[in-house]
Amino acid sequence: MTAANRRPAHRGIAHRIPRGVATASLLVLLAGCASVPKPLQGQFAAVDPGAAITQDATGQAVRWGGTIAKVENEAGQTCFQLVARPLNEQSRPVLYKDRSAGRFLACRAGFYEPQVFAIGRSVTVTGHVAGYETRRVGEYDYRQPKVAADVIYLWPKVQRVRTVYAYDPFFGPPYPWGPWWW
Repeated sequence: MTAANRRPAHRGIAHRIPRGVATASLLVLLAGCASVPKPLQGQFAAVDPGAAITQDATGQAVRWGGTIAKVENEAGQTCFQLVARPLNEQSRPVLYKDRSAGRFLACRAGFYEPQVFAIGRSVTVTGHVAGYETRRVGEYDYRQPKVAADVIYLWPKVQRVRTVYAYDPFFGPPYPWGPWWW
């Protein structure tokens, strides 16, 4: 078989797109999907609130998140008692109902409206571990790390939409092309 008789191997459309353009396009798409909000960016210690209790993490820069359990407006500052949750690639708390890394306090100067920063809302906090406090949770004295917060980032509520398909006995299952007798 000569070279003239051999058919060229089909490589699809990929051979028409320069490799650099394809790589740059992919990076732009991925960066848009999983970017950390600007106020939450930075270098932080790889310690969670549960580990901070067992080892002294005082002074370390942390980025922790969770759901608000209690808001306490004090003179000159607001303290949030948070149920710690793991963070996803965007630094948003992942709401596992059966998992937590403990609780922690996050305090920041100023007044934060308890109706906006309501119980159950998701927040991510950046700051430094400023020490530890013991607070009551029910009848239990609970030792918690206290974060001197630089940022209290309130995440928008997630709206979950449930799609329900109705069954029509004359048109059959919800097929877009017509009745079942066609």
